[in-house]
Amino acid sequence: MERPSVSIFWFRRDLRLDDNRGLHAALTSGHPVVPLFIFDRTILDRLGDPRDRRVTILYQWVSELAAEISNYGGCLLVEHGTPQDVFQRLVERFDIQAVYTNRDYEPEAIARDASIEQLLHERGIAFFTFKDQCIFEAAEIRKEDGTPYTVYTPYSKAWRARLQPQDYACCDTGRFLDALWKAPPQPIPLLEQLGFLEAEVTIPPLKLDEQTLLQYPRVRDYPALDATSNASLYLRFGKVSIRALVRRALELGADRWLSELIWREFFMMILAAFPHVVNQAFHPAYDAISWRTSQEDFERWCQGMTGFPLVDAGMRQLNQTGTMHNRVRMVVASFLAKDLLIDWRWGEAYFAEKLLDYELSSNNGNWQWAAGTGCDAAPYFRVFNPNLQQQKFDPRVEYIRRWIPEFGTPDYPPPMVDHTEARQRALDAYRSALEASGKRPRNRY
Repeated sequence: MERPSVSIFWFRRDLRLDDNRGLHAALTSGHPVVPLFIFDRTILDRLGDPRDRRVTILYQWVSELAAEISNYGGCLLVEHGTPQDVFQRLVERFDIQAVYTNRDYEPEAIARDASIEQLLHERGIAFFTFKDQCIFEAAEIRKEDGTPYTVYTPYSKAWRARLQPQDYACCDTGRFLDALWKAPPQPIPLLEQLGFLEAEVTIPPLKLDEQTLLQYPRVRDYPALDATSNASLYLRFGKVSIRALVRRALELGADRWLSELIWREFFMMILAAFPHVVNQAFHPAYDAISWRTSQEDFERWCQGMTGFPLVDAGMRQLNQTGTMHNRVRMVVASFLAKDLLIDWRWGEAYFAEKLLDYELSSNNGNWQWAAGTGCDAAPYFRVFNPNLQQQKFDPRVEYIRRWIPEFGTPDYPPPMVDHTEARQRALDAYRSALEASGKRPRNRY
């Protein structure tokens, strides 16, 4: 049987038809486009929980994408396996003219794409990638001397100065969907076939209404309020384009909320320019810190049993829902790295297992920020006082009572450390590491 001549668009972190740059390029290539999604075995095999909430969300959104594509007479080809194995099969099934996809910037993704590009190149098949999940890629925002920024504020100013309407213009994919490969819908592998079971998960709604975005600067630090946009989850899976969010921010004049989108790109740039941050401190001197390795203390932090209510409420919210308020994320991270003096990488890995909106660059960047090891103008001597944070941002203990039903009873544990003593222990450990590396610590304590 003659193999059909097609192009392929490979969906990854862009589960939408609208405003999708790689898909637009494929649809205008002159060949029928086979939409493809791969449940990547190399990623799934690393997930330890058979009821991982993110797999359930991903499965639901892939199913919705398949249904949407079928409305246009097309068929989403959903495969299960390693990308290498899947493309080996596809080149036998189709006469592939080219493969299109949107770029992913994490180190493992870059290596994966290089492998697929080589596999296709050996067969004379072009592999085209496009900028889609960010406004500016790492090399696009640089200092005058060509080096990357390492502090957010000057990066943000350069980002804003460079922004032009074409950078956030909508890519009108919808007009070209007739170019989708016409085929009857094919069954999607069952969750059980992927090695997972359906998890109980509530997908928070994407809120881009005027009230949410404009009141954000005033209420964003209060965890008892349902006052955030939840955009990070939708960006993580590509259910909404970054360009649509920037357009909305500019339309409303939601400047503080726009700053959060720029923070995301700043950390993406840091990861791309300094890939050592995946496993090491941004500032190597901090790799000499003598961390405590108390598994018992770490488990108390994980389970929300530290005796510090704001920390415990945050961890319980994370464990029960896969989400945590941004202010509380900073507090719980500071508590682990500073009050308990436990390696920030332990906490980063735990968040990576639990967060619905997990992205390597943001998770790593924010953990290193909280631990004082990252690219920040005010490093290790910033130590959050969890009790003062509670008094300031949850004064009526509404958030705390929501997640700690035994709060105020004998069943709730006493504080596991004295914050003042723990703070001094952390500062001493950080100072010793800097002195051992030959750096002179700033005397701020």
